[in-house]
Amino acid sequence: MADRLDRPKGAERGIFRRRASNPDRAGVVVEGIARFLGTPRFLVYLTVFCLAWLAWNIWAPADLRFDSAANGFTALTLMLSLQASYAAPLILLAQNRQDDRDRVAAEQDRQQAARSLADTEYLAREMASLRQALGETATRDFVRSELRALLEELRAEEDDDEPGDEPRRPARRTR
Repeated sequence: MADRLDRPKGAERGIFRRRASNPDRAGVVVEGIARFLGTPRFLVYLTVFCLAWLAWNIWAPADLRFDSAANGFTALTLMLSLQASYAAPLILLAQNRQDDRDRVAAEQDRQQAARSLADTEYLAREMASLRQALGETATRDFVRSELRALLEELRAEEDDDEPGDEPRRPARRTR
């Protein structure tokens, strides 16, 4: 209802109302026909049609035949030529539409590949910066080696103290 508010009321008068036209409708119909023309089902139907045509015009009573074998089945030849003359442009139209879809899909694939490449480059830069940041931080092994070095220094200082020296600890107070 809302889509009709922008049109004057007189536009819908008459027996035949005009449908909203879809500019792609003809292309969809053409593709459907072209797809059907390329199926084994169509070939079987066409073969059965030609065999029935030939059988009728050979074995039917003479007054019921409409295409004579003496004339080389002219009507059948014309029918098949007509079908071929319509099929070729329909197939070309369908191929053009498919080419357009393929072109759009290829462009979308290129855009997706570019986005993926940009994301990958970004992640590679982030990983490199994290590696640099981790290289500047103290790792567990570094801290352990520093603690071992300090412990060895403390032990070396203990060993340097002579046994006769008084310990450096303060004496306890007693009451």
